[in-house]
Amino acid sequence: MREYIIGPIMQLLPMTGLPAKGPISDDQLSVIKEAGIHIRDGVVVEIAPFERLVKQAQIPVKELDAEFVGLPGFIDCHTHICYAGSRARDFAMRIAGKTYLEIAKEGGGIWDTVTSTRQADEDLLLSDLKYRAKLLLARGITTIEVKSGYGLDLEGELKMLRVIQRAQRALKVDLVSTCLAAHIVPKEFKGNVGGYLDMIISELFPILKSENLTKRIDAFIEDEAYTPENIKPYLDAAQRMGMDITLHADQFSSGGSELGVRYGAVSVDHLEASGPKEIELLGNSDTVAVVLPGASIGLGCNFAPARAILDAGGQVAIASDWNPGSAPMGDLLTQASILATFQKLSNAEVLAGITSRAAKALNNDDIGVLSNTKNADLILFEVGDYQEILYRQGGLSPKLIIKNGIMVE
Repeated sequence: MREYIIGPIMQLLPMTGLPAKGPISDDQLSVIKEAGIHIRDGVVVEIAPFERLVKQAQIPVKELDAEFVGLPGFIDCHTHICYAGSRARDFAMRIAGKTYLEIAKEGGGIWDTVTSTRQADEDLLLSDLKYRAKLLLARGITTIEVKSGYGLDLEGELKMLRVIQRAQRALKVDLVSTCLAAHIVPKEFKGNVGGYLDMIISELFPILKSENLTKRIDAFIEDEAYTPENIKPYLDAAQRMGMDITLHADQFSSGGSELGVRYGAVSVDHLEASGPKEIELLGNSDTVAVVLPGASIGLGCNFAPARAILDAGGQVAIASDWNPGSAPMGDLLTQASILATFQKLSNAEVLAGITSRAAKALNNDDIGVLSNTKNADLILFEVGDYQEILYRQGGLSPKLIIKNGIMVE
């Protein structure tokens, strides 16, 4: 249907009218009862009482025959779901007590995935990416950020970004590509970080622009990857191209989030090692703090200080970090629910973190909320109260998913 009305929705949470930053209490949520939504050509025309919409409009009606709670489609604003291979061996060694460095020395770690991804052809990468994206869509995630970063050379990075573009054309879910060419320093450039970054800037960046492969540039800021000092030419070049900057920051040590704030990054992601200084910086900035509970679960480390960042006035989004190494689960709703129990986040803070505030991390105001002229991305849970969603801790999936106004089978 190009134009229709759907309802009645027992509780509709449009996620509008919420504070842009800082804490959110549940009583700040707008909950519209017995709502209807008028959708035309993939966008929301009007939200109003269902009965009134039906009486005044002579268009098809999709009448719901059970109690439903409606929300904007969820957004997973940090994933690495374009890759080949498995790191199950890494996980087995990790839970047996081996450290990150020990695993890497035994042939595991990010380089294991780089090797597998370089060896895979585009069709294999495409097939695997489509499979993972469809799983996320079935869980109510209608927009997915997808990073490169397992190629780490000109050919490999372009292969990944072109596969993401091909997948976007084949899928109903929206994919947002991000170039993470500065993930780790490739073995071919060991001891020559500057040479590798020069190659990326001079050879890869122009192709990203000419083929419109991405509008986002990412880097992993850690001593074993890139430092705040040596990554500057890469970030400066990205800014000159008009790219949005996002950073892997403060995962194991601090420094990355401060760099991100200084560069006006749209987001800094991870933050498990953020301390009082970093929390204050994030609270006073417009950079979105993206916390990744899946990485904490996968690595067995502390969660990012989401509560403290919110209380300092920051803006917190929540993402899965689905990747083959540190965060293989990929279940955003389960991870967000677990994070809420440990960080004492309200329903409103968690739901905003995977809708409206996650949209800010992607610099996209057309998603994450339901209101006039915004994307008609709607998910419906067959329950009578929105509190059931996090209460089930990932055990509840949407019954109906609408992406850009189209019902997903």
